[in-house]
Amino acid sequence: MPRLTGGQALVQALKREGVEVVFGLPGVQLDWAFDALYDERDSIRVIHTRHEQGTSYMADGYARSTGKVGVCFVVPGPGLLNAAAGLSTAYATNSRVLCIAGQIPTHHLGKGRGALHEIKNQLETIDAVTKWAGRAMTAADVPQLVREAFHELHTGRPRPVEIEVPVDVLMAESEIEFQEPGMPARAEGDPDLLERAAQALGNSARPLIFVGGGIISSEAASELQELAEVLGAPVIVSQNGRGALSDRHPLVLPSIAAYELLPNADVILAVGTRFVMPGPNPYPVDDEQTVIHIDIDETEIGRNAKPDIGIVSDAQTALADLIRRVPRHNRSRDSRDDEMAAARAIVRSKLDAMSPVSEYANAIRAALPDDGIFVTEVTQVGYYSNQGFPVYTPRGYIGAGYQGTLGFGFNTALGVKVGNPDRPVVAISGDGGFMYGSQELSTAVNYGINLVTVVFNDGAYGNVRRIQDTSFNHRLIASDLHNPDFVAFAEAFGAQGRRATTPAELTKQVGEALKANAPALIEVPLGVMPNPFAVFAPPPEMMERAMALAKQGP
Repeated sequence: MPRLTGGQALVQALKREGVEVVFGLPGVQLDWAFDALYDERDSIRVIHTRHEQGTSYMADGYARSTGKVGVCFVVPGPGLLNAAAGLSTAYATNSRVLCIAGQIPTHHLGKGRGALHEIKNQLETIDAVTKWAGRAMTAADVPQLVREAFHELHTGRPRPVEIEVPVDVLMAESEIEFQEPGMPARAEGDPDLLERAAQALGNSARPLIFVGGGIISSEAASELQELAEVLGAPVIVSQNGRGALSDRHPLVLPSIAAYELLPNADVILAVGTRFVMPGPNPYPVDDEQTVIHIDIDETEIGRNAKPDIGIVSDAQTALADLIRRVPRHNRSRDSRDDEMAAARAIVRSKLDAMSPVSEYANAIRAALPDDGIFVTEVTQVGYYSNQGFPVYTPRGYIGAGYQGTLGFGFNTALGVKVGNPDRPVVAISGDGGFMYGSQELSTAVNYGINLVTVVFNDGAYGNVRRIQDTSFNHRLIASDLHNPDFVAFAEAFGAQGRRATTPAELTKQVGEALKANAPALIEVPLGVMPNPFAVFAPPPEMMERAMALAKQGP
């Protein structure tokens, strides 16, 4: 067994797990880890950010766009707390992020002596935004801790995990035994329940499928398409599931189409989704409707509504199993073309009502190649895009999920581009959200991260200002913003600065920026935008039933 420091053991363990990139900020508790990263700089690329929130956001973007584990390094205490915003987004979007935090010396733990960066109960604190967390107390413990972290990342529901290594453990030398890496088998559902589900789906007259991010993380897109086509079933896609089926596919529809299609469905299959409306309120289903819920997370089955058939399984294995079973029971069905066309017409009318937001989103889509990746934000164009931005590939749409983390988009998109250097990546932000992490323009230029970012500038926290204006009798407070000249701001960091004032100009500027293959910011001045929450709201009766179910519980 080699004799290594804890820092060297940590880096070697990451290398054995296939880690190629880490996002981090060095600091005194991490010096021995970063020194070990220097020795492996030809194998593991280190990208340092200008703020710890950037490390976790970038790790999340890298993870969700590649399917690999995204890794970030932060110092303890304030460093880890700064990274918590990105971890909360990763938690909400089921992202495989490994956060590695330093820690104060072992002999100071729990003593409250005021060691540098000490916070009380750090492991318990980070539990709020992680699936699992652990600590190494000796250098010899480090490889096993890393192996356990990767096991947690690849079993059950994918969510971020955290490990922490005290500074004296990183410094200490020990004989190190490494654990063999390996991928666990995919979880398989109960065969009897799958047979019941196949019978219900095969015998259904109007099946309806709901899918979410579980399809993406399980890489089950082809199985989803095959089953949907066998059944002729419309597929309702959540924000996290965008791209599970190409928006060009005749069966796929955004989540607002559920308002039209759900009441007429007789069998509902929900896979890899919480099966909730935005809000989140449960979709209201009737007693005569059969609900089948498949999810890798046992706690998600029945959380919002008790299904008739609940199956704990990996999405890909369950769908593959249903593809084998359903044909034995499958009936012929009347054409649903008219039903689908009517739903599409209503969706189209709602999307068109979001003008000029819709035109700006479509302008970006016109310039972004089919295989490009779009990273949205908590901003007006982002709200529209969750429903209306066409997505053609899995992992081609990156959002904030239910966390709605303002300011996540630009930083997350940098991680997306690092993981996909040969694919075009476009991010959007509002002027408010962009300034949360605008300093990472420095990181983009420093590392040649050739991301194109569109900043929609309305001079306000637009949602807040609209609510104050319409719901609080024009009592505006703390919602107007004083912004820099964004073009000059980008150029000051060495990035390209551009401006577009119309959708046509935006298409031109995005196209030129993508061809230039350099970090670029495009400012788009905007006025007051329409209210997406009013346009995309469910019918009042459905909303009332959904809220009643939410209050009642499963």
